[in-house]
Amino acid sequence: MPLAALLPPSRLSQYPRPPPMHVLFDHSTPAPLSSYLIGHTVTEARNRGWDTLSNGELLTEAERAGFDVFLTADKNIRYQQNLTARRIAVVVLSAPQWPLVRLHTARVAAAVNAAMPGSYVEVPCGNG
Repeated sequence: MPLAALLPPSRLSQYPRPPPMHVLFDHSTPAPLSSYLIGHTVTEARNRGWDTLSNGELLTEAERAGFDVFLTADKNIRYQQNLTARRIAVVVLSAPQWPLVRLHTARVAAAVNAAMPGSYVEVPCGNG
């Protein structure tokens, strides 16, 4: 359950809100995670017709389309791509399985909220 659903509205104002970001999920990112990224716009790569693109092409298209964060479970992306020249932040889940990821939604949301242009972070989700 998202944090916002657990807290009364009066308590929500205590927490600083990150600026809204455009987040792109790749094919390995569990779709239910989107409801935990409060205040952000989430799009799945396949919904843009990008599910057949290579990682490099996908990152280029995502930057061109104005995405701020790329969320994936592909731990090899940092070895396959030169991420230092990228404007998009990359957040990598250590596991793609929703039963594992759902136990760490706050950790994932914190990583997305803290993402800066060109940053890279891996989020441990209990596997890998």
